[in-house]
Amino acid sequence: MLSILHHPQLADCRRLFLRNYEIAINIGVHEFEKKGEQRVLINVDLYIPLALSTPKSDQLNEVVDYDFMRGTIAARVAQGHVHLQETLCDDVAKIMLAHPLVRAVRVSTMKPDVYPDCEGVGVEVFQIKNEM
Repeated sequence: MLSILHHPQLADCRRLFLRNYEIAINIGVHEFEKKGEQRVLINVDLYIPLALSTPKSDQLNEVVDYDFMRGTIAARVAQGHVHLQETLCDDVAKIMLAHPLVRAVRVSTMKPDVYPDCEGVGVEVFQIKNEM
């Protein structure tokens, strides 16, 4: 299987990442899950062409700000209850991919408190923006 890092469309990209961003969210399909928040860990990788993200003056406006990732997640979570991790994951990826500098995105979510005998359960999605 081809590694994402070796994908030909990403060879000229920089990877920005957010690791194990912990949020409390109303998520789940079971009635007990609809009564309170659960911990969810979110990981994001953004792939941005080097030509569009290599600073020349060492200024924040020359790159994609990490706050964009956190703010995107916070805005989605603020929309209310989500039944499925797949929905949350897809929504976050879609919004991130809409950023004009982002060529590809990988998003994963994990609920760490579901089962006592494993680290967590989750889902991951990877999407590349269609070439125009």
